[in-house]
Amino acid sequence: MENESSILIEHGTIITQDDLGTFHKPGYLQVKGDRIAAMGAGEAPADMRTGSQTVLEARDMAVLPGLVNGHTHLFQTFIRGLADDKPLLDWLRECIWPVAGHMTSDECRLAGMVGLIENLRSGATAVIDHQYIHGDLHNDDSFIQAAQEVGIRLLLARGWTDTNYSPLLLESPEQILAETRRLFETYQGASEGRIGVEFGPLIPWGCTDDMMLKTYALAQEWGVGTHIHVAETRGEVETNLETRGCRHVEWLSQMGILGPDVQLVHSVYLDDHELDLVAESGAVIVHCPVSNMYLASGAARIKQMLQRGIPVALGTDGPGSNNNQDMLELLKTTALLAKVSTLDANAVVPGDVLKMASRDGALAFGMQDSIGALEVGRKADIVLVDLNSAFAMPVHDALSAVVYCLNGGAVDTVLVDGHILMQNKKVLVVDEEAVLKEARAACRRLLDRAGVQSGLV
Repeated sequence: MENESSILIEHGTIITQDDLGTFHKPGYLQVKGDRIAAMGAGEAPADMRTGSQTVLEARDMAVLPGLVNGHTHLFQTFIRGLADDKPLLDWLRECIWPVAGHMTSDECRLAGMVGLIENLRSGATAVIDHQYIHGDLHNDDSFIQAAQEVGIRLLLARGWTDTNYSPLLLESPEQILAETRRLFETYQGASEGRIGVEFGPLIPWGCTDDMMLKTYALAQEWGVGTHIHVAETRGEVETNLETRGCRHVEWLSQMGILGPDVQLVHSVYLDDHELDLVAESGAVIVHCPVSNMYLASGAARIKQMLQRGIPVALGTDGPGSNNNQDMLELLKTTALLAKVSTLDANAVVPGDVLKMASRDGALAFGMQDSIGALEVGRKADIVLVDLNSAFAMPVHDALSAVVYCLNGGAVDTVLVDGHILMQNKKVLVVDEEAVLKEARAACRRLLDRAGVQSGLV
């Protein structure tokens, strides 16, 4: 198309994440409209340079596919740091539930804006938000609105519980089905395909078999996924054994709720049989190592998962149990936890980790053919990471530097759908300072209303 915008990225180290693991050092990449149009090693052709409307200098930078944050809870940006050093159930009872039950749609929009800016700043171009607070029925809409304002991809896993949970967050089956249908019919494919909706049953002990079957049937009818916390703690698995007579993944398998359209979050306590069931089904594990360490939940068996060919995506988890959403920091943490928990220095290496955050994340997001790698024809979701840093100097290996040396502060430029959302470490699409100021005031009002003590500054 004659009027398509064109962007040329040149002189960077391009880490494509294609099937061959191709690097271009240095290389160039051209974007036309929302797609990658050309890419190669060395200097860009002269006519490509003169014909591009925007030229981004990427010297001393790594050029990566946009990362996918495979699991978070955006509302928790207002809760981070409030319930440090507690195990999961105490953390939920003393902080998460009281605050979550009082959040309004306006507060959710601001929490979402802060959380999505944070994701953008750390190289995430796509986010799966497991959104389960519905005291205000417009809360879900507010997180989607925040994503539309920021310009990032958002898959809203509309969370639900219908038994055994905080009364503030429980819903009737009728409300769960009606609201998820409304969201799907209103937002699926919105914002040029950047917005999606799926089912998000929260935890096995909070979901009845009947509603699991009903929501999964609808998910398959609509062609969307199912996103659920699984085997996060040993105690939750023991509860399932006592009440249902089986472990979490066995329970899902017995109901026929396992497959490539299912995302199993955490999956810390899976035995060999469950790992085999996951591998056979093609389901995606979403690994949240920082949260698992923060809550002292344990270390997932990532080495064994990879050996079985199970796709493993990465998630920061919510800011209430991390306490940030820094995707670059997460890369290093993923590798280190796998090494120390197995006493194997090669359990997970940089190439494995970046694949989790890109290709496997794209699979969890349901866009494995469009995002997750830098290839001609794929969506132009691209991140430039500054390697010219005392934290990484000298750069013997760009992939190693990205995984082991840097954090979100090194992200320089971010494109989603060919739109430049951040450049020279400045967010271009929203007034970040104004958002933070407004969010701080809103958070103070929320905590006062919820009766939660804090040292908010």
